[in-house]
Amino acid sequence: MDPEPPDPGQLALGAIFLAAPLGFEMAIPLLLLLILLFCSGLVSGSEVAYFSLSPKQIADLKSENYDAISSKILKLKETPRTLLATILILNNFINIAIVVLSDFILWRTIPETTFQQWSLHLAEWIPALEVYIPSLTRGFNFFVTIAGVTFLLVVLGEVTPKVYAKVNNLKLARLMAHPLNFFKNLLWPFSKLLVRWSNKMERRISSNRMSGDTVTRKEEIDRAIDLTVSHDMDSESEVDILKSIVKFGDVYVKQIMTPRVNVVGVDFSAELDQVFDIIRESGYSRLPVYKDDMDNLVGLLYIKDLVGKIEKGNQSEWQELIRSNLIYVTENKKINELLKEFQQKRLHMGIVVDEYGGCSGIVTLEDIMEEVIGEIRDEFDADEEHDFVKLDNRNFIFEGKTQLNDVCRIMSIDTNTFDNIRGESDTIAGLILELLGKLPKQEQEITVGAFKFKALAVTQRRIEKVKVSILY
Repeated sequence: MDPEPPDPGQLALGAIFLAAPLGFEMAIPLLLLLILLFCSGLVSGSEVAYFSLSPKQIADLKSENYDAISSKILKLKETPRTLLATILILNNFINIAIVVLSDFILWRTIPETTFQQWSLHLAEWIPALEVYIPSLTRGFNFFVTIAGVTFLLVVLGEVTPKVYAKVNNLKLARLMAHPLNFFKNLLWPFSKLLVRWSNKMERRISSNRMSGDTVTRKEEIDRAIDLTVSHDMDSESEVDILKSIVKFGDVYVKQIMTPRVNVVGVDFSAELDQVFDIIRESGYSRLPVYKDDMDNLVGLLYIKDLVGKIEKGNQSEWQELIRSNLIYVTENKKINELLKEFQQKRLHMGIVVDEYGGCSGIVTLEDIMEEVIGEIRDEFDADEEHDFVKLDNRNFIFEGKTQLNDVCRIMSIDTNTFDNIRGESDTIAGLILELLGKLPKQEQEITVGAFKFKALAVTQRRIEKVKVSILY
């Protein structure tokens, strides 16, 4: 059988009997104290009642022909922060009134001489306290008041009503719907101020935590991966994949794209034989088509469309096959966002543009996947010369165009290693140009921290090969 809350009439009758030995002049303060305790219990229980309503109970309230009480409960639930602020403000006002009234009652029910006697007895044990008798008297009174009020508030104002509210949440919510709605309107300036202040503090704490803890959390995840993944022969690739997934959202398009100088495209005015030559040499399944230069792209040529057309004996202009559904992305776009865009638009290639709107390169779905699972090589890539040569565990030779992310992965170091010195560069050649500010001389060496870079092959326009050594 569910417990029932105390009846206000019974509380009033109890207050009268309690005050009889002390004089009927104390009946009103005691009655008021019991009423305040009863109100404190109702308000405290309301917090549990309203915030423990289940989705099914909410649905039942909506289906009850939307009566007055149900509508008020649903209206209060629409603004949970305001409701909580109203409950807290109201509860604090009641508790302060209980403390003040309890102190008033205590001074009139327990003679001051009682506290003075306690002080004198204490001074007999500790003679040095004789000069503090008045302060000790007030201290004993304060201690008794706080202890008594705390006991009453905890038992009658917190524990008991919240236990009741947990079992009878909907019943108590109905009982308190009108009072809470009234005090919500009455205390709205205070509750609005409290909600604004709490929202501001929450945003500040969240932003500080996100900015300060993001790097730390990812480092902790990296360490956890190293500790939990087995150290078998094949576990190294698993560790790399897991760490790449953790850092996936921090990689920009600029870091994985194919630079414009390495992009293979087809001129719109090219003959069909020239197009086939480019297809055979590149081995790509999609080629960007441009007019005059790469800044004036007109679309993409899908090789399967061209082959299908020729198989049908159609020798008309190949330009008719160009698909114009190009997707343009900025260099600073995150690759996780680009992956979603590729999935939504069912595309595999995007044109990367710089701040001036010019083409700075292309990015493909394969580039994104390689960021997680490593380099993907098919049968067309098998005979191609690798972009690096591993001399030993500490010395590597890279093509100047090799992306810094790939350099880090090949050397088994963190992909963020060069972030503090890379500036705007994305390739190993660009990093050297960033450090020197000019083209290096042949065989020129640069030492930065734990790495030494040596320009092995340099032309008048670019750095062709770079040797990277890990010093320690």
